[in-house]
Amino acid sequence: MTVDLHNHTKLCNHATGEMREYIEAAIAKGIKHFGFSDHAPMSFDPAYRMSFSDMSRYESDVLELKDHYRDQIEVLLAYEVDYLVGHMDPRVLSADVDYLIGSVHFLDGWGFDNPEFMGKYDSLDLDELWEHYFATITAMVKSAHFDIVGHIDLLKLFKFLPKKHSLADLAYDSLVAIKDSDMTLEVNMSGLRKPIGEIYPSKQILELAYSLGVDITFGSDAHDPAQVGLYAKEVLDLATSVGYKRCALYKSRKKELIPIS
Repeated sequence: MTVDLHNHTKLCNHATGEMREYIEAAIAKGIKHFGFSDHAPMSFDPAYRMSFSDMSRYESDVLELKDHYRDQIEVLLAYEVDYLVGHMDPRVLSADVDYLIGSVHFLDGWGFDNPEFMGKYDSLDLDELWEHYFATITAMVKSAHFDIVGHIDLLKLFKFLPKKHSLADLAYDSLVAIKDSDMTLEVNMSGLRKPIGEIYPSKQILELAYSLGVDITFGSDAHDPAQVGLYAKEVLDLATSVGYKRCALYKSRKKELIPIS
């Protein structure tokens, strides 16, 4: 895997390992472009993200490592930002970074991917939930704040799936919006570590994305150095089987497409 743009640090309070260990793992896996995109600070759910006071340290540490490893790997600076209306901070949205990943982890304040709150699924209509989820993804894309859409079908992680429609059908409007916005869809391997045991997005969604001309990129979503590139072969096999030959790379918020391998 040449590009890996989604990785965390212990500053988010739920990852382990030193930043150098992540980079060394990426070098060992043959990754050429490695991005730190830790959970950005905001005035919501502070236990699972860095604080605003950490931003300067985070950015300077990444840039220092970028320089230190410049002859071995390209290190990129980014944030993963939760799409939460009223909580996204201008200090993050205007930060001098290579890219911003926009992700949906919350619906009406409910952290649906947190095992602590999994019981709420039992009281919800799953079809309505999935429609609400993808409507939120579409709104996130249309906000024009972000470059990459993170794990577009994350809601599937605990295997609570819709009954009336396929995920590809539900994702259609979001994918069209991504294409229209010239954004990039992340192929994220972390779902293989979750109960769903499946890459984000599903093959059906990725096939639809390819048919619509949506660009892709790759992310380990590592929260531990051992997770860097852990399922690189699987994500590459999925992307190439669908037809993709190039993936997106970002520098200073500008996209370029490079060969997948």
